Amino acid sequence: QVQVVESGGGLVQDGGSLRLSCVASGNLVSIQNMGWYRQAPGKQRELVATITRGGSTHYVDSVKGRFTISTNNAKNTVYLQMNRLNPEDTAVYYCNVDATWTNYWGKGTLVTVFS
Repeated sequence: QVQVVESGGGLVQDGGSLRLSCVASGNLVSIQNMGWYRQAPGKQRELVATITRGGSTHYVDSVKGRFTISTNNAKNTVYLQMNRLNPEDTAVYYCNVDATWTNYWGKGTLVTVFS
């Protein structure tokens, strides 16, 4: 079975930083992409950042320059360094693993930014 587990969420003040981690384990075959999505209360889920196996990254405009996605491919781990957080970043953050023919999701980790 494939397991995807996020960690690192919490309560942080406006302007602060957090680093999220996601570890994927199990029979994943070949991972093609990993990424982070988020869902704020009353909002639809949105893509935050993705990274390919080759290291190509993509960010939603609202986090460019503030968030950085990275991976440790050998350990099937993806990170999201979040700097200069603001209350609009408050959401449940979900890790996505794009393996061969299949997407896997974590259960999410809550990030709350207060002013």
